[in-house]
Amino acid sequence: MVAITMQSKNTYTIRGTKKIVRAGDCVSLRPTVASKPIMARIEKIESDNMNRTRVHVRWYYRPEEAIGGRKSFHGEKELFLSDYHDVHNADTIEGKVFVHTLKRYTKLATVGAEDYFCRFQYKVTTGTFKPRRVPVFCKCEMPYNPDRFMAVCGTCDERYHPECVGITLGKAMRLQGLGFACSDCYPSDCDLN
Repeated sequence: MVAITMQSKNTYTIRGTKKIVRAGDCVSLRPTVASKPIMARIEKIESDNMNRTRVHVRWYYRPEEAIGGRKSFHGEKELFLSDYHDVHNADTIEGKVFVHTLKRYTKLATVGAEDYFCRFQYKVTTGTFKPRRVPVFCKCEMPYNPDRFMAVCGTCDERYHPECVGITLGKAMRLQGLGFACSDCYPSDCDLN
């Protein structure tokens, strides 16, 4: 019988590619049951004396996988960093992904297929989120969703969904370039529409 010993590794090259991942990198893992890949952050890489490599990961959850499900303010590419840790064979890594903060994500010139964002941490056993509150905008008082256009008032810097202030998306985009003003900042006797 051979004793198996584990040794820490600094990197792992994704099978069939030249992409290298390290602890702290985010990856997509081949799903076991789910139809979508598992998104995870690598916490540790180790290999045994038989040259098998495994990764210790911390899972990201998609909004629809969390208690309460997807809400209207969740972005299409939003993930929650969970407290769920797991160990996978490194060969289950399908690719490298980039999980940005919401602020960094909104500043990307182009959002690629590998780009995601995270603004919440999710505790799996209790279904709670950290932070418990995030800033809300518009008359609807919803958190920011980077997938939905919001016009920014040139006077007070408040953000509004076009439909919440009674204008079309096209008009809101035109007004944004000309200096959109919300109803609180725009004289009430003038017509925004």
